[in-house]
Amino acid sequence: MSALSSVRSSRFPTRLRVRRPWRLAAEASALLIAVVVAFPLYWMVLSAFKPAGEIESTEARPWTLTPSLDSFRRVFGQQEFGRYFVNSLLVAVTVVIVSALIAFLAATAVTRFRFRFRTTLLIMFLIAQMVPIEALTIPLFFLMRDFGQLNTLGSLILPHIAFSLPFAIWMLRGFVKAVPEALEEAAYIDGASRARFLWQILFPLVFPGLVATSVFSFISTWNDFLFAKSFIISDTSQSTLPMALLVFYNPDKPDWGGVMAASTVMTIPVLVFFVLVQRRLVSGLGGAVKD
Repeated sequence: MSALSSVRSSRFPTRLRVRRPWRLAAEASALLIAVVVAFPLYWMVLSAFKPAGEIESTEARPWTLTPSLDSFRRVFGQQEFGRYFVNSLLVAVTVVIVSALIAFLAATAVTRFRFRFRTTLLIMFLIAQMVPIEALTIPLFFLMRDFGQLNTLGSLILPHIAFSLPFAIWMLRGFVKAVPEALEEAAYIDGASRARFLWQILFPLVFPGLVATSVFSFISTWNDFLFAKSFIISDTSQSTLPMALLVFYNPDKPDWGGVMAASTVMTIPVLVFFVLVQRRLVSGLGGAVKD
């Protein structure tokens, strides 16, 4: 045993010396990527606190010695800013809730039931994700006009629900499929109805997938500018926060401080939403069936 332990002890440092450079390289690469990704966010927040003279200066400095809240005062001083915020929150929350419920039911149906054209339907969901949103904006404009939804929040809610569903259904399909059918059979033997199994057993197990799809739906809806610009034409009371950026953008003399401050304010709800749900993003489906 002593000879074996000495051999192991002699080999172990060698392995450490071999693996350590690769580990350091991986950590350095991850840190570099994180810096590259975070730098635009840092520059946005920094520009929001910079005085107007420093923002317009030709000498770009990644710091400021005289931070100012003037840009934020101009943002919150806008009379319609609060209305824009409420409209964006209403649209995003509605899209998240409705798309999550529909996607959950649809994913359960295409996973648990066998019906005609089931594979074709799944392929159509996949194809719908491949079509660029910009290519469908004009047809959606005429569709919203024919349904009388222009200049309403419905013109923003309905398209975002439609574009969120294919991704959500495909993702939730994997979560539903991971739940063993033995668990469903055991629930039926114990007297549970299909509706009870669906909402009291399957829904909690699939909830991590619902959270992930909700993050995607919330971010894409909250940051939407294309639909808001295309479908909200004349009624500014129905505008959302991305449209508020146009208030500070003048082609002759844009207010970059106001644009950066408004963008910073727009980022805060996304961060708060992610912090609230981030624990669910990494949770699994372990413990569904006991031996």
